[in-house]
Amino acid sequence: MMEFHLYKVGVVCNAAVVMWKKILPLLSVVVLSGCTTTTFTNLSATQQPRNPTHHYPIEVRFDSTRQSLRWDSIQPYVIVGTESFPLQKTKLMHNRWEGIIPVPATTNQVTYFYKFDFNYNDFNKPPSVDSASSANFKLKIIDR
Repeated sequence: MMEFHLYKVGVVCNAAVVMWKKILPLLSVVVLSGCTTTTFTNLSATQQPRNPTHHYPIEVRFDSTRQSLRWDSIQPYVIVGTESFPLQKTKLMHNRWEGIIPVPATTNQVTYFYKFDFNYNDFNKPPSVDSASSANFKLKIIDR
């Protein structure tokens, strides 16, 4: 009686080991590089009563997992339409900024977003420039 072998077990296992050795370095690069996330948390009220100055306070929290970000270089702005207004760092907090946005007396709602310009460290190069922008937020002005 003759036996037929359709494949050799040793060859299949050897191919798997060779494939694993080729994939492992790529997998480690993906795992070690990770992803950076930037999060804007709007701490402002979504509606405020109309006031006589037509200036309304806003506040934002900015978080980033980018380890190379140079926090001391951040230049934050709030953008309303085509105008930008600088934000100031909130005292005693390292990741919060506040500012004032003007809303015309004839307007009941305004849309705005935050934009943060910053530097980050780059390998064997001078610091590079980048920016991050938030989603749009709305402020509704309520007449008393």
